[in-house]
Amino acid sequence: MTPAVFAHGSLRLYLLSLLAEEPRHGYELIQALSDRFGGTYVPSAGTIYPRLAKLEEEGLVTKTTDGRKTVYSITDAGRAELASREHELDAIEEEVTDSVRRLADEVRAGVNDAMRTLRAELASAAREAKRDATRVDPRQEARDAGRDARAAANAAAREAEVAINDFRQQLRTDLRSQAARGSLPANVVPLLKEELTRVRRTIAEAIARS
Repeated sequence: MTPAVFAHGSLRLYLLSLLAEEPRHGYELIQALSDRFGGTYVPSAGTIYPRLAKLEEEGLVTKTTDGRKTVYSITDAGRAELASREHELDAIEEEVTDSVRRLADEVRAGVNDAMRTLRAELASAAREAKRDATRVDPRQEARDAGRDARAAANAAAREAEVAINDFRQQLRTDLRSQAARGSLPANVVPLLKEELTRVRRTIAEAIARS
């Protein structure tokens, strides 16, 4: 289950802080939040627009129509509230950082599960190929098994490539997001190299045993 990203009331204040930077329409707010989270969290329209409507009711934002887009701007009352609660924004930034970390952990856990599944499928395909080779017509069955095994291996390899590319993209986004904030620990790169070496060794051993 995906952990909660914002504590109660925090998203409301965070939206005000984004609008204090510049007027934005709804999609731009969604995109700005996605960028702050390095792509690991993308709020839905059903999350953003009701809060914008509430802020408008409270006189903290206004909206204007620009063609087919509705642009939201912070009001003087909104800036006053933001100024009075400025100390809370630092805490919200900490919440955002922790939430990004939790979401990234979920992504990595999903990749690890996918890799374990892939190893199991490769081993199962190898066992099935061996059983096929012992059937009544050994030569034909061996040829069929070989084709099936190659097809299964090719499919598994493609699935592995997708999982690896997804992991690389997600991790790259995480790292760039943290680097942009100036909060990337010095031990991250050595840890990354160590973990990649361990995973590569584990995969090589699994393939060798198949």
